[in-house]
Amino acid sequence: MNTNDKLTILLGGIGGDSHSVGLTILRQALSDRYQVFYLGIQNPLESFFQHVPLCNAVMISCMDGHARHYLTEFPAMLRARKNISQNWYLGGNLTIGDGAGCERTFIEMGFHGVFPKYVDLQVVLDMLERDLQGAAPVRNNIEIWNRAREIHVTAFVDQSEDKISADAFEKLRKEVLPAWKTGHAARNMEANAAFLKDQPSFSALQRQVLDGKRGILVQPRCGVGLVDQQIKLFKSFKAIGVPVLSYQVDSYTRNNNYAAAEEEIRHSSLFESSINGFPVVNHGVPALRRIISETRVPLQTRHSTREPRLLTEISYAGGVTSFEGGAICYNIPYYNNYQLTESIPVWQYVDRLTGLYYERFGLVLDREFFGPLTATLIPPSLAISTGILESLLAVQQGVRCVSIGYAEQGNRIQDIAAIRTINKIAIEIIKNAGYDGIQVNSIFHQYMAAFPPLPHLAEELIRESAITAALSGATRMLTKTPVEAYKIPTMRDNIEGLLLNFSGIQKAPEQTLDELRIAGECEMIEKEVWAIIDGVIQCGKGNVASGIVKAFQVGMLDIPFAPSVHNRGEVMTARDCEGAVRFIRTGKLPFDKALREFHAEKMNDRRRREKMIKGKDDHVLVERDVLSIARGQYEHWPLFA
Repeated sequence: MNTNDKLTILLGGIGGDSHSVGLTILRQALSDRYQVFYLGIQNPLESFFQHVPLCNAVMISCMDGHARHYLTEFPAMLRARKNISQNWYLGGNLTIGDGAGCERTFIEMGFHGVFPKYVDLQVVLDMLERDLQGAAPVRNNIEIWNRAREIHVTAFVDQSEDKISADAFEKLRKEVLPAWKTGHAARNMEANAAFLKDQPSFSALQRQVLDGKRGILVQPRCGVGLVDQQIKLFKSFKAIGVPVLSYQVDSYTRNNNYAAAEEEIRHSSLFESSINGFPVVNHGVPALRRIISETRVPLQTRHSTREPRLLTEISYAGGVTSFEGGAICYNIPYYNNYQLTESIPVWQYVDRLTGLYYERFGLVLDREFFGPLTATLIPPSLAISTGILESLLAVQQGVRCVSIGYAEQGNRIQDIAAIRTINKIAIEIIKNAGYDGIQVNSIFHQYMAAFPPLPHLAEELIRESAITAALSGATRMLTKTPVEAYKIPTMRDNIEGLLLNFSGIQKAPEQTLDELRIAGECEMIEKEVWAIIDGVIQCGKGNVASGIVKAFQVGMLDIPFAPSVHNRGEVMTARDCEGAVRFIRTGKLPFDKALREFHAEKMNDRRRREKMIKGKDDHVLVERDVLSIARGQYEHWPLFA
């Protein structure tokens, strides 16, 4: 069928939301029946109205709970364009809370269909087919669309990996701290260090785990709008034995929109928060110092912020001893068009600040790198390689403690092998680069993709996940809650999840492991990691920062499902017959023939079992694997032990 004979769907995410996996899958499914104009993520509302004349229907996604804010002008814009006859659809996590009853609000705005929480893909496809029956295709729009979406990627530029000098850093600091009115409270590093020295330390507690003096650290995720709310949450976690804490910042802070965050703080109350995280920049240094003084537990900032420098300054000044994120993990999986040549220098500032607290005051602060990436079907070697590369950039700036993350995929053997590989080779690679005495921690994230919808399945996943984490030898585990599939967790939900995790850790010693298979998986992961690291270093001719930029340009680094235009997107992943994540397509990753054949054989076995044709049905395998857990279409967790 000629593309001009197809109906056209305009698809994209709105506002500060970074979620792209669901949109990627929806785009693939729609493309079988429709012509799809894909805007990607993080679009202003105006972009949808600009392109709606080219389409038969518009589909908007919002996953961060702030749809009302992003769509404030929607009714007026719709009324102003009286000639618009297209159907508009809205889906995602549309509100803070469970979203019950919010459909009416958006229908009254002018949307034809609203899905406030998870909805099965087939339901969406059936709805579109019914609603668009008899519609005439919009014709002759391909060239217009291509011109409208043309993106110019800048040419390669060599990156400096020299340690930022004291003078250069102070000059940059004078630009960073005034970015919001709370920044001035962080300006005195000596006073900050004096406060930090008396606070419980992330790196010190993780060192106890590495030295065998205590078991895996359990760390919940949470973030609410008001300081008193956050303190109450933290005290509840501490009361049941949580050893380390972190707050997740809100979407406005992630996008450096502190004015909008301040407005939402005003709308929040002790009984209901209208913001989806802790707006730490707005609350500032005194608030953070109050939080840690009242909780007395090592504290971390977790975020995914595009411009993290002010956030880092305020975090450390406020007593935070661990800061998450990096130039790859908080860029490629989160932003549509953020140049690595921009993100690397920004994160070098974060790492230099971290290093200066050690060099000037002897404070070892932890830098963690977000291994889950897009959180869906990420092979261990890609997660580990990016974490090691970001660790190398960090230690170049003086960082002494790094934490490399990995997200559970569901095959216990592969998940344990991934953590063991981090523990084995990360220090080796960092030493080979000339940096001794660096503390390296491994971080296990419980399953990060869409959770099963039924409570008993979610509870099993969390409990068994904790067993896997404890058996893996990870330093720390980031936890989930049983309600992940359908609402933002409450305090009670978080506590229930933590108790499940504690019970899983206690049961771990009862388990038996196939050490021979784990060793084989470790060997395969290690070969892949070395291949990627060597390829990146060769790309940069010995310069890691330049190598990262060049490797993404040529495809030697390629993250599945990433929204970034600076990611080639040629790599495709799915599960093998035992639920381990393998490569359907290795793209231009620097793997040798043996590694490529290994993955090809694993995926051919899967195709034969499910009677699918290579190439033709590969997207069906991917869709099935991405959605199977969310649909509850699996027998048990882990998928294979």
